[in-house]
Amino acid sequence: MTSRQAPRKRNISTMKMVGRQLRAARRAAGYTQTALAERARVDEETIASIEQGRRVLQPDLAEALDEILDTKGMLSAGVENMPEIDQFPLWAEEYMRQEQEATAISWYDTLVVPGILQTEEYARAVLRERVPAYDQDEIDAKTAGRVARQEVLHRKAPPTLSFVVWEPVLHATLGGPRLRREQLRHLRACAELPGVSLQFLPLGTPSHAGLDGPFTLLETPDHQHLAYTESQRGSQLVAGPDDVSILTRKYAMLRTQALTTQQSTGLLDRLLGEP
Repeated sequence: MTSRQAPRKRNISTMKMVGRQLRAARRAAGYTQTALAERARVDEETIASIEQGRRVLQPDLAEALDEILDTKGMLSAGVENMPEIDQFPLWAEEYMRQEQEATAISWYDTLVVPGILQTEEYARAVLRERVPAYDQDEIDAKTAGRVARQEVLHRKAPPTLSFVVWEPVLHATLGGPRLRREQLRHLRACAELPGVSLQFLPLGTPSHAGLDGPFTLLETPDHQHLAYTESQRGSQLVAGPDDVSILTRKYAMLRTQALTTQQSTGLLDRLLGEP
């Protein structure tokens, strides 16, 4: 095993360890997964996924389960000792799983078009810019995965989707002029989808609440509020109420600083009308 692989294995092992602790505590307290889920006001699948090490136990749920199961803070301690920042895509995978089930997603981006609004060619162009470079098989696999995530836009009951994107993204010619125009057309079509709000933060804005970088907010079916951020160091799934609250307030401010949805579609129309 290489040193690049080791941190990922340890993180997965930590999730499984917490899951085993939850299963043992649940059984000792005489609860079925169904009964515990009802008591904690979450889906039964949430409990099952955590016990199997497939889902991260969030701090607020850990605290509630400690109280229900009388585990003296054991589960909260396990969550607290779980790394929050991973150089590798463990948290990205967990975020994408949550993304597919979310009831609401709010996404702010500054460098590229948000992933679930990217065309296939645009996604491929973004992935080709990675340093160190992906090989062609990796690019193909990751492009397919990114395109598959767009199914969330067309769910039978789609989430409420809000996007705020900094205007320079629209002017970047990543992949060339033709690809840029195709991406702009795709954004224009996405702006017409039910439940989608697309806004651009203009270059001329005198105020900018998002200078610390891009982030995403989401609400799960059991009404957990989470956030996700990416940086040069890696990805982070944010579950602490205080941290999520700060990002939520930033997003609310960004929406007031951005163009309205009507002004934003007008900007796309003007850009598409340029020769």
